[in-house]
Amino acid sequence: MAGDMVVVRREGLYCVPGDFYIDPWRPVDRAVITHGHGDHARVGHGHYLAAEGGVGILKSRLGDIAVQGLQYGETVEHNGVRISLHPAGHVLGSSQVRMECGGEVWVASGDYKVEGDATCAPFEPVRCHTFITESTFGLPIYRWEPQQQIFDDINAWWRRNAEQGRASLMLCYAFGKAQRILSGLDPSIGPIVCHGAVEPLNRVYREAGVPLPETRMVSEVDKADLKRAIVIAPPSAGGSPWVRRFGDFSDAFASGWMLLRGARRRRGVDRGFVLSDHADWPGLMSAIKATGAERVVVTHGSIPIMVRWLCQNGYDAKGFDTEYGDDEAEDAAAAGPAADGVKAQPVVPPDPHPDAKRWAVPEKAEAARAAGTADRSTADGEEDADA
Repeated sequence: MAGDMVVVRREGLYCVPGDFYIDPWRPVDRAVITHGHGDHARVGHGHYLAAEGGVGILKSRLGDIAVQGLQYGETVEHNGVRISLHPAGHVLGSSQVRMECGGEVWVASGDYKVEGDATCAPFEPVRCHTFITESTFGLPIYRWEPQQQIFDDINAWWRRNAEQGRASLMLCYAFGKAQRILSGLDPSIGPIVCHGAVEPLNRVYREAGVPLPETRMVSEVDKADLKRAIVIAPPSAGGSPWVRRFGDFSDAFASGWMLLRGARRRRGVDRGFVLSDHADWPGLMSAIKATGAERVVVTHGSIPIMVRWLCQNGYDAKGFDTEYGDDEAEDAAAAGPAADGVKAQPVVPPDPHPDAKRWAVPEKAEAARAAGTADRSTADGEEDADA
């Protein structure tokens, strides 16, 4: 190719030959979404393309959007760019975006982790020439303990609190982290209570076939039983009037940032559990190596340090400045009426442009050809989908 397949525009990461965006932060006509966290999936785009497993999450968070789901590995073609989505191991339905054009292959990772997780498909290395990687924890100090050890620590903390007659308040991101923690809890210890911002997402996970233990809203648990309960709530619930009903409780926070003493101190909770849905330093390095990429583009996180390290180790590396942030930011809007399960006012996205076309799929291409209206991109889409 004469130039980069993906560049940064004011709207977001832009695939030049394909004329579409990846996780754009401003409204665009066509958006490929890697996963449903608020800094990657935003309202206002004309047409969304996402992994089939994440469609339910997107609709629950963005409303009635025009979204097309792809199975992992399934291919569509748009403006001569062959697009497929592959598991990122971050949260339910998270994906990497593979783009192929003129023999060149780029992969945009979105957020990812390489450790196994019972609540989402495992990360899949995808061979490519250029790999766009996140770097949220892109420093050598970030190294995670095995998640089972963290689950054991959480259950031991919960059991000890229950024996002492006080509730355990676990603060964590409502989408992804909450469900991952739920998958590792021991329900024999006591009731599991979820905040109103967490429970709707639990339902989406269950509908997608992810097994989670029984959870209840706080209003469904006797006051006496709350003393043995673990309560899963977003960070914004900490210190709010909602938590006063639990009386004497112990609180904790689960995040990769809990590895840092300063972060633990600022949170001001009793316990910090180091559990992240992002790759640690060894995970980032192993993922990059597995792609076989010669060029690496680093986004959100420790960009300068990671770019320098990659260049010193033989990679052609550079950074992209993006507007992706920390997953935690979205939780600021999750408290309030959602705490008790009160449904918040939905965000209504604008109608898609009436002349906009769908992403090319075989059956659409066939229909267009039969009607004599097939254009080049649609016809090409069918050919590649059948390949």
